[in-house]
Amino acid sequence: MNALTLHLPALQVIVPMLMAPFVVLLRARSLPWAAATATSLLTFSIALQLTMIVMDGNPVSYEMGSWVAPYGIELQVDAFSALVLLIVTGASSVALIGGRESLASIISTDREPFFFAAWLLALAGMAGIVVAADAFNIFVFMEISSLASYVLIAAGPDRRALPATFKYLILGTIGATFYLIGVGLIYMMTGTLNLGDMELRIHEVADQKPILAAAGFITVGLALKAAIFPLHVWLPNAYTYAPHIVTTFLAACATKVSLYVLLRFDFFVFQQNLAGHEFQFAAYLMPLAVLGILVGSVVAMFESNIKRMLAFSSVAQIGYMMLGASFVSATGLTAATLHMFNHALAKGGLFLATAAIAVIAAGCRLSDIAGLARRMPWTFAALVVSGLSLIGVPGTAGFISKWYLINAALELETGGIALVALILVSSLMAVVYIWRIVETACFGESVETEVKRVPTALVIALWAVAIANVGFGIAPDLPLSLSAAAADILLGHVR
Repeated sequence: MNALTLHLPALQVIVPMLMAPFVVLLRARSLPWAAATATSLLTFSIALQLTMIVMDGNPVSYEMGSWVAPYGIELQVDAFSALVLLIVTGASSVALIGGRESLASIISTDREPFFFAAWLLALAGMAGIVVAADAFNIFVFMEISSLASYVLIAAGPDRRALPATFKYLILGTIGATFYLIGVGLIYMMTGTLNLGDMELRIHEVADQKPILAAAGFITVGLALKAAIFPLHVWLPNAYTYAPHIVTTFLAACATKVSLYVLLRFDFFVFQQNLAGHEFQFAAYLMPLAVLGILVGSVVAMFESNIKRMLAFSSVAQIGYMMLGASFVSATGLTAATLHMFNHALAKGGLFLATAAIAVIAAGCRLSDIAGLARRMPWTFAALVVSGLSLIGVPGTAGFISKWYLINAALELETGGIALVALILVSSLMAVVYIWRIVETACFGESVETEVKRVPTALVIALWAVAIANVGFGIAPDLPLSLSAAAADILLGHVR
């Protein structure tokens, strides 16, 4: 590795964090957007370089200030981290490129620098969570990303975003507090915050009640941040009333980052050290995953607001990820981590399509898009492609992760057939709510609206994501190899 390569884990966080205050100083129209977009693209290129390194089987470790862990702050990137970094930085870059005109129409010139500074802080916070190798810095970056996300959600013209943000703030704070209490209990018993050191020390006190309490606090706190059913109540309104491009960014990556921390913490620290924890983990997550899939899909089928429909769909898709993780098997964990990537592609495409539709339509309700496909054929064609990926149709990215999930269910000695039936039925439910959008837009009676033009950059970004949904469905080698390696990493800390 050359000197610059050695510093890539730190640059992944430092670049957007240092650019945030610089963006605040830019007052000319569109300059803050340009600086934020360039920064986001740079972080995406860093994530790609880190991915190329870890795909050779070489995790990257970085010691801040050359202080050796566990005494210093350590950053670490492996295959699992690289996969999530690609999701975070890719979602940010695509959303910013496609959302310039959409954001310019709702963010005034005097607020624009602060909005894009908050965007970069959210990006830096989520990237920091992924690369941090100690429990306390995960909390620090969690708070940075959360506070910045509250600003982004509340930045739109819809006043209903304010109570949605307040609910998100309260529940997000509760989740972070639970996590911090759990970390404090572990530190009290082990005297370390570094995850690797914690893994070595915790077995000496694994049977102590503070450790058991810590496992409960951390799991529940992160489940709330990840919107795992029934702790998802903050998510629908936050996605519905946030600016469309903000929803695209957060829906693609925010909950995945929390899921990443939940899986890494549980498999690195608790699985091998707490007696019977593997069964407890499965017994806790599997019923919640099943309920999340069913309830999220059923509610989405009856929603008339497109963004709210897709928000409840996300609750169901998070259920798929948790279902795969609850199998605690190589196939199940591969399916779970792969679905993080594939869901980001599908849902990112659907919310980008919603942002394009909002340029023409009077609102985001089904009645507002009646007959609109005849005026926006390219937009709705891309929406259909992303919708097919969300359903899991062969030839799309969503099919690959669902196929692995079905195989993981079939490996179970009992209940596997029932879980396969659940996956198939919930996929049919997805057909229903995606078809409601397509049917209304294609065959509904056209509503007279003002003639407007969808920004070219938004159409290009939308189709780039739609093509990626097909491309990674036909050639899934990159995300699949990263996901398989991530599953081996997680299980390697159990056996």
